[in-house]
Amino acid sequence: MIVDTHAHLTAAELRRELDAVVARARDAGVGAIVTVGTDLVDSRAAVRLAQRTEGVWATVGVHPHDAAGLTEAALDDLAALAGSPKVVAWGEIGLDYFRDRSPRDEQRRWFRAQVVRARELGLPVVVHDREAHADTLAILKAEAGGELRGVFHCFSGDLSFAREVLALGFYLSIPGTVTYPKNDELRRVVASVPLERCLLETDCPYLAPQPRRGQRNEPSLIVHTAQAVAEVRGLAVSDVARVTTRASRTLFGVGEVGGARIAYPIRRSLYLNVTSRCTNRCAFCAKGRSPEVKGHDLTLEREPGIDEVLAAVEAEGGPAAWEEVVFCGFGEPLLRLDDVTALARELRRRGARRIRVNTDGLANLVHERDVAAELAGCVDAVSVSLNAPDAATYDRLCRPSVSGAYEGVLAFVRSAVARLPEVTASVVAVPGLDVEACRRVAESLGARFRVREYNEVG
Repeated sequence: MIVDTHAHLTAAELRRELDAVVARARDAGVGAIVTVGTDLVDSRAAVRLAQRTEGVWATVGVHPHDAAGLTEAALDDLAALAGSPKVVAWGEIGLDYFRDRSPRDEQRRWFRAQVVRARELGLPVVVHDREAHADTLAILKAEAGGELRGVFHCFSGDLSFAREVLALGFYLSIPGTVTYPKNDELRRVVASVPLERCLLETDCPYLAPQPRRGQRNEPSLIVHTAQAVAEVRGLAVSDVARVTTRASRTLFGVGEVGGARIAYPIRRSLYLNVTSRCTNRCAFCAKGRSPEVKGHDLTLEREPGIDEVLAAVEAEGGPAAWEEVVFCGFGEPLLRLDDVTALARELRRRGARRIRVNTDGLANLVHERDVAAELAGCVDAVSVSLNAPDAATYDRLCRPSVSGAYEGVLAFVRSAVARLPEVTASVVAVPGLDVEACRRVAESLGARFRVREYNEVG
C-alpha cells in the first residue's frame, strides 16, 4: 500500500466528489490518506471527514497564511479537536516568506505557539516551510527539546538543508514535484537521504505530478510520485511503497505494515533472514538504530527452521520467481552453515537461478575449517564485509567476537576466490576510512570491490 500523508480532501474541488476520489485512491493502491487542516474551520471539517470515512485520518492546525488571525482561544479549540482518535498530527503550521500573507513576526509567534501545543499533546507536527528555512529550523530547534517529531511537508530545500532536518529527527515529505523535469535538486535529495526517513504526499488538489501537471491533483495520482522516487533510488515501486508506508506508520501511526520477515524482497532479489546472531558488533551497523531494512522488520524471536524458510520463500512466489536468492539479514548466516548449505541445495532444486551469501567472512574461524570449500557447488556468489585495510582498523570498526579476525577474513576471501564463481569484498564508507586502501586489499585477493553508502542518520 501507499499512504498519501498530506492531502486537502476538504477543498471544494475534491469534496464535491469525495466518494469517487477515495474509491480511485483505493483502486490505485492508496491504503490511507491524511487530510490536513489549515485553520480552525478547516480542521473541524477535516476531523469530521476522517471520522466518517474509512482509511482517512486528519490533522489540526493553522497555516502561516492565517497566522495573523490566530488566538489562544482558537488554539484551545484545536487542542480539543486533537482529542479525536482520527487526529494524527498538528499541522499544517510553519512559515511562508514567499507569499507573506501574514506578517512575519505573527507567523513566527504562532508557529512557535503551535509547536508548543503539539509537543504538550505528544503529536508530531506537519511543517510548512517556504523560503523560510533558517527561521523554521531555528524555532524547531529551540522548541523541540528532544521530544518533538514531525515532517517537512512538500520538502523544497537542498541536500544540505535536508541533512539538517534529518539531524533534528524530522522526516521529509516528497510531493509530485519530484516528477517535474527541472526539479533536479529534489531528485538529488531523494537519491541521497535515507528512504526510511521519507514520506509521500500529493498536497492535492495542488501540485499534480508531471503526467497531469496543471490539472487537479488527487490521492490516486501519488503512484506517479512513487514511480519517480523508485527510479531515482533504483528500487521497485513496491519497495518505495513499503518503506514510506512504514515511515508513515512510525510517525503518524497510519498505514498497514507486515510483521517480522523471514523472506523479504528488495528489487528483484529475495533475501533470507535466518539468524539474529552475529560474529561482529560493527559500530556502523544499521541494526543499532532500527530493526528494519527497506521497510522490512527483521526482528526474529527465534531462528526459523529449514521448512519455515522454504515455506516463506514459496509464499513469495518460489525461488524461480527471483533473479537471485540472498542469505542476508541482520545476523551472520554462516553461523548456521549446515542449514544454509542444505537450503541452498533445495532452493537450487526448486529452480533458484542464482544464490548468494552475504557474510562477515569469519566462518572459517568459527567452524575451524575451510567453509568456502563447503559452499562450492551450493552458492554462486559471496559478498564479504571487508570494512578495513588493516587489522587495527577492522578491530576498531567491526568489534569481532573472535581473535585474529582480519586475517581470518582475508583467508576466507582467498579461499572463496579459488572456489566460487563470484566473490565481492565490500566496505561501508564510514567517515575517515581509507576506501582506496581497502580497494587495493580486495584487488590483491582477486575479489571484486564494492563501496556501500554510510548513512549517519537512519
